[in-house]
Amino acid sequence: MSSLFDTSKLKLLSLSERVHDLAVSDIKRIEPIPQRNSSLEVVADRIIIARNRGAAVILMMGAHVLRSGMQRYLIDLMEGGYISCIAMNGACVIHDFELALVGGTTENVARYIKEGQFGLWKETGEINDIVREAATDGIGLGEAVGRRIENGNFPHKEISILAAGYRLGISLTVHVGIGYDIVHEHPNFDGAAYGKTSYIDFLKLTRILESLEGGVVMNFGSAVMAPEVYLKALAMVRNVAKQKNREIKKFTMLVCDLHPLSDDFHQEPPKNRPEYFFRPWKTMLVRTVADGGESFYVNGDHTDTVSQLWAAIYRAEKDKRERRKKENE
Repeated sequence: MSSLFDTSKLKLLSLSERVHDLAVSDIKRIEPIPQRNSSLEVVADRIIIARNRGAAVILMMGAHVLRSGMQRYLIDLMEGGYISCIAMNGACVIHDFELALVGGTTENVARYIKEGQFGLWKETGEINDIVREAATDGIGLGEAVGRRIENGNFPHKEISILAAGYRLGISLTVHVGIGYDIVHEHPNFDGAAYGKTSYIDFLKLTRILESLEGGVVMNFGSAVMAPEVYLKALAMVRNVAKQKNREIKKFTMLVCDLHPLSDDFHQEPPKNRPEYFFRPWKTMLVRTVADGGESFYVNGDHTDTVSQLWAAIYRAEKDKRERRKKENE
């Protein structure tokens, strides 16, 4: 008897039989945002400066940013040249793919785990075929899925951030952990292909981080992937920079999440407090900016923080245009 589970015995159903918790109609429309947040106003200025000087502006995120319906805001920022790279986990790919394909995504875990059907949907498994093809072609996971959505028959591709990244030539990197995502359940899952394509994406992200001096890194809602991937990539680029007598120290860090932190988040929490194990705090807000960087934390829902950052960027651009106009009068 084999010691491995036989995935060929699994029964897959069509997405048409699944009840979706999120539909295309739930994706937020871009609207004027009256709220202001002082930290986001500062970061917006830093993003504009970074873009103008060619420094990296990297947005890292968990899947709940997409589940919050913030796709149009992200795509608009990409189209405006305000984002150099979006780094995401594997769940982001699944939600982006399903929404573009069938106009719905997310499932009721409590319901479908009882039925033994959670995650086992035929169309979603097509992502595995795309990844296998990408491994053969030697391209990254994010680029491959974005290419398929952009060039394929996907009725709702206009809200796909992966398709937008491919169309605009912006790197959308995907950082997976084997066993984390529903497509890993499927019989056509190829761990070697995912390892190769996600590693390509890791090296893409690391290459972009070489331009981080004077740039910006943002983390929206990723408690593990973003801080851990960023930490290793930053160590790599600083290692090479040091050999060339360069420094990557002065940049801006923004973390937006639901966790309430103390006002003194620029200091590490003590090890005997649970907050010590919230990696964005000690890794992103403290340790990696300790020698010249600047960090900001905004506590809030992604529907608020993403839209407020978007609004702050465009307000700052408008203010600069008006100042230049007055100077020229």
